[in-house]
Amino acid sequence: MATPLRFDRTLEFEYGAVAPMTPLIRRVIARNGGAFTFHGTGTYIVGRGEVAIIDAGPLLDEHIEALQRAVAGETVTHLIMTHTHRDHSPAGAPLKLLTGAKTYGFGPHGGEREDEAVEEGADHNFSPDLRVRHGDMIEGHGWTLEAVHTPGHTSNHLCFALREENALFCGDHVMGWSTTVVSPPDGDMRAYRASLAALLAREEAIYWPTHGAPVRDPKIHVAGLLEHRAEREAQILACLADGLSTIPEIVRRLYKDVDPRLHGAAGRSVLAHLIELVDRGAVHADPVPTIGALFRR
Repeated sequence: MATPLRFDRTLEFEYGAVAPMTPLIRRVIARNGGAFTFHGTGTYIVGRGEVAIIDAGPLLDEHIEALQRAVAGETVTHLIMTHTHRDHSPAGAPLKLLTGAKTYGFGPHGGEREDEAVEEGADHNFSPDLRVRHGDMIEGHGWTLEAVHTPGHTSNHLCFALREENALFCGDHVMGWSTTVVSPPDGDMRAYRASLAALLAREEAIYWPTHGAPVRDPKIHVAGLLEHRAEREAQILACLADGLSTIPEIVRRLYKDVDPRLHGAAGRSVLAHLIELVDRGAVHADPVPTIGALFRR
């Protein structure tokens, strides 16, 4: 790879504590650590006095109470979700009742219920009060967020650019501690790579993912993620050329050094690549591209 892809798995934090990140950004981390959430969901509070909450997080009483303490004496004006996985959006409902703020997002979850077998599962209960589209501006007292539609991880994934600090809240689209799971049917590899490429045209100096530490070299990191996906595609094609025809066979070769608990998610990611390759005519699926299909060049 021409661009080194380095992950930062260091993170100093205390569960439930509000940590100041910048003059406009604070963060509270939920106690929902796991294979897909790292140490847990990082909920961001933007602004002072009149604030927005980005990615309210999981439906954990402890986390909701911590957020209430963090904004005590302030007015929550916006509850903003990057997407609708259960580690991101469910706490929006009780926080809406507690604060009176409206919820913002691209829309309800776009996938069917069978996509819940991977990651933290979909929040099918969330439907935003106000739907946000690419380029929309959300403004509050002393802060401005520009919505950036980044489908791929989910079809309704949004990033939000904080104009005043040249920063991007990137949800799960870009993470500094790991690659992003792309799980069909709602996850789409072609869309994911196009969304990464679109970020390269932007000029934000720092990314704030919902999980893990900030990404302080975003252009280098995003370029590395794109090259990683291109390399993974080439590896999958090499597996097919060697006669491997099923996703479990490909996963066993390509992810032999990865925790077996993650092989299910790896298989979904391989499927996402294969669906794109089938669409491009580079690979044939029998009968259609599913997790149990047979594939050949």
